[in-house]
Parts: sequence; C-alpha cells; structure tokens
Amino acid sequence: MTELSAGDLLPDITTPPPGPRSLTLAADLRDYESPNVTFVSQNLPIFWREALGANVLDVDGNLYIDLCAGFAAAGTGHRNPRVIEAIRQQLDRVAHGMGDVHPPAVKVELLKALADVAPGNLTQSILASSGSEAVESALKTARLASGRPGVLYFSGAYHGLGYGALSVTDGEHFRGPFQDQLGIPTIKVPFPDPFRPPAELQGQKDPVSATLHLIAARLDAAGEVGAVIVEPIQGRGGVVIPPDGFLPALREECDRRDLILIFDEILTGLGRTGCWFACDHERVTPDLLCLGKALTGVLPFSACIGRPDVMAAWPINTGEAVHTSTFLGHPPGCAAALAQITEIDERDLITRSAKLGEHALRRLSKMKDRFPLIGDVRGRGLLLGVELVKPDHPMEPDADSASQIARAALGQGVIVLASGRAGNVISLTPPLTITEEQLDFALAVLEDCLARL
Repeated sequence: MTELSAGDLLPDITTPPPGPRSLTLAADLRDYESPNVTFVSQNLPIFWREALGANVLDVDGNLYIDLCAGFAAAGTGHRNPRVIEAIRQQLDRVAHGMGDVHPPAVKVELLKALADVAPGNLTQSILASSGSEAVESALKTARLASGRPGVLYFSGAYHGLGYGALSVTDGEHFRGPFQDQLGIPTIKVPFPDPFRPPAELQGQKDPVSATLHLIAARLDAAGEVGAVIVEPIQGRGGVVIPPDGFLPALREECDRRDLILIFDEILTGLGRTGCWFACDHERVTPDLLCLGKALTGVLPFSACIGRPDVMAAWPINTGEAVHTSTFLGHPPGCAAALAQITEIDERDLITRSAKLGEHALRRLSKMKDRFPLIGDVRGRGLLLGVELVKPDHPMEPDADSASQIARAALGQGVIVLASGRAGNVISLTPPLTITEEQLDFALAVLEDCLARL
C-alpha cells in the first residue's frame, strides 16, 4: 500500500515493524534530537508517513489501526476532512494575526462556540497553544481570583511539563530533576482510586468522605491555598475513575472554603467520555476548565474557559496584556477548533463514543474473566483502561506484560500504549469515528496478545 484513500481500513502488515526505513530514521533521530524526547530501541518506534481516520500508514508501507488517536488528540479522526478544509480556507484568508492587538475575526467566533458548549456559566476564555499553557493560564487566574498562591493537586496527576504545570504534576520522574526550580506552593492529596486505593484510604468504607477529610485536614494545615486542580478522570495516570460523588463533594468543599476549582479536561473533554465533558457525568461545573488535544485534533491549540466573575480578576488590558503570546488565537487554530466542535456536534460523536465505549467495555470485561493477568478494566465512553497485574500477586502491577502486549499488538497492526503510574495499564483512546469493525478487530488483537502471554 502506497497511500491512504480511506480511514476505515483493517491492518495490513507487510514488513515486521519497525521496518528498515523506520530503523534508518531512528538512527538519524538519535543523532539530531535530544535523547530525552523519543524512546528508541530495536523494537520501537515506527515512523508515520500518513494518517487518516483511525488508520496510520508507516514509512515501510504497514497499515495500522490507531487505538490512541495520537495521544487522544484526533477525536474526530486523523486528518478529518471538515477540519482540514477549514484550515485550508483560513490559510487563504488570514494565516496569522495580532491576537491581543488586532485579532482575527475567527477568534471571536471560536470564543462564542466555546461558551456555547462549556458547562454551566463558563463563558470567557484564554486561548493558548498547548495543554500545559492552558493549565498555567488557569493557575494564574486562580491566583488573581483567590488572592492566595497555593494549589492543591492529587497523586497520579498529569497536567503538563511546563514549570507551572509541572508544579501540579505528580511523579518523581517528571519533577525530580527540576524540584528546586518549582516555585508554586503546593500540597498533594491521594486520588481516590477504587481499584488501587492509596495507603491513606485503604479499608475506608466511604472513600469520598475519607478523601475529603484528608483534603480538609491538609488545607487547614497549609493556610495560603487558593485553588484545587483535578482531572475528572485521570488519563495518563492510568484511566482512573474516581468514585461517584467525589467531584460534587470536591465542588462543595471548594465553595465552602472559597477556593477556585480547576478541571483539567485536556484529555477527557470534547466527547471522549460519552459527554461533552467528563464533569457532565455528575453535573459538576468547575470555576475554570482546561481544554487541548482534541480541541483541534491537528494543530497545537488550547483554552482555559472560566466564569466571568473569576476571569474579572484579571486587569483590563489598557495597552499591555498581563498574559499573552504571539500566537494567541492563531487563526488556523481557531478555524480548526470551530470545525472540530461542529463535527462532534453534527455527527453526534458524543453518543457514538458512549455506545462504542459500552460495547468495548463489555468485551474487555469478558477478557478479564478469562485472563488472570487482567486485574481491572474500566472506562467511560472511548476512554478505556486495562490494568495488568501479576496473576500470583493480583495487586502487584505488571508493567513488563503491558509493554510486551503493546509491542505484540503493533506487530499485528494495532497501536496501543502502556500508561499508568507503574506503566501497567493498557490505555485505549481511539478516534470517536472508529468503525465498529475496526474496534472489534483491534480488541480481538488485544485478546490474542493476552492469550499468547
């Protein structure tokens, strides 16, 4: 196969991956890219040449199904035609503007569209280029609105790797080398993981109340905390879904203490979980909400959306913005985001995500019954996680098996990732446009890989 003409194809592996062309490019990559960025081994990576819909074609001519949607960004599919056409038309009009001085008109269109789909009374936005920047916009907004610098975050959290976002991202691997440069005062509280409760919550009959008790105790001791940031469902942390009632209880605690509540929906937003936003499942509205990834699906673009009274804490621009960037409200990004929102809405991809997710969860649950290697399966919509454990020690994470399955699946034409704090969770975030045939094929490959182990 030399090119992709459709995005609904089944895999076709003609050369065991990584093929010779990928291996050559990997060697070049080692010479010219910082060694921190891309993991290179004899088994990885493959190099993409083309992507369309749920399909990826590598430089050696192998065709794959992408169960990752490019880190959950390609929500409406790789190279979605509506989105690509919107970018093309925008490039023919205005390719770059002066976002905080003489903005492009399309910026206003997008801001209105974001206000229309955002939950509750979140109607004012700060646009940016990356999820990390959206988080940092939220942290700065919370500092101004609350008058207090401290932030409470949770174990297992991943909010990005810029210095502000890194301050509220968990994990020694990420934080350790830079700890002495992280200036935001923070406190960390255990995230209520139903399958793998943290030590402080083990044995608790009511993990929500126990978590809120810990939060209250640490807030009382900390003093100058003005905000709480949380992922309604932890993504990179291993698709961890908190117990029902956790988000409403957190909302109540923030209201009681006059704290700014920030929801990071960079991975979970825009239909991924079978609602517009993961917080919609429990009808909870934050004060600030962060979006990225699937906001355009193709261009670096993000947003922090907030309540007008919270955003009013920012000084009015009287000639010099306090927080801005050269590409804020980048016209092609605005056009892509508008098209993406329209595509999700008009094709009812949120309902599709919910239905396909239920179908996939049923199949994965049957695999759990069959394979002792699977400790837990969980998900909402097309955000799914398969947690692998040692069969003889059912609570001990099995990262080696997760890596083996990811490599074996790649050899059969299915792209999956191992995630989670211990690297033992197979995370599935396919495009919301994936066909049922493609999804079933990919799940069958996953089942075969588990059986071979």
